[in-house]
Amino acid sequence: MTNRERLREAWDEAAFDRSFNTNVKGVLFLMQKLLPLFASPASIILNGSVNAHIGMANSSVYAATKAAISSLARTLSGELIGRGIRVNTISPGPIETPLYGKLGMTDVGHAQLAKQIAAGRFGDPKEIAKAVVFFASDECGFPVGSELLITGGMGNI
Repeated sequence: MTNRERLREAWDEAAFDRSFNTNVKGVLFLMQKLLPLFASPASIILNGSVNAHIGMANSSVYAATKAAISSLARTLSGELIGRGIRVNTISPGPIETPLYGKLGMTDVGHAQLAKQIAAGRFGDPKEIAKAVVFFASDECGFPVGSELLITGGMGNI
């Protein structure tokens, strides 16, 4: 089966809409509702993905939603910086979470994916948390509309 055939089978309009509604529309309208509650200065950190950058097979719609998030952060940062609100994105690569098991990934699949990561391993959730804390801190006041890729080098090999 070709990737084109997989794309045709995997995505229908309802699934496409669900993905964009969750990953893009939900983010935008949640931020809109929360804006009156933000202090000045404040930091909004959006969750992107390495998939928006590497063209991984079978991730087209997911990757598109995450690319939209990165673009949204760049644009909103220009719109909100006057209110003292910085908007940035953290885009992780594969992180060791229960997600892969829930998606049915086997140990063999896990090992094959790890081979695509220059560091040779999945990231630890604590590594992402530390980056979020930094982006949210006063020590990180200059990045605005920035994206931090935390991928272990995925996409570099």
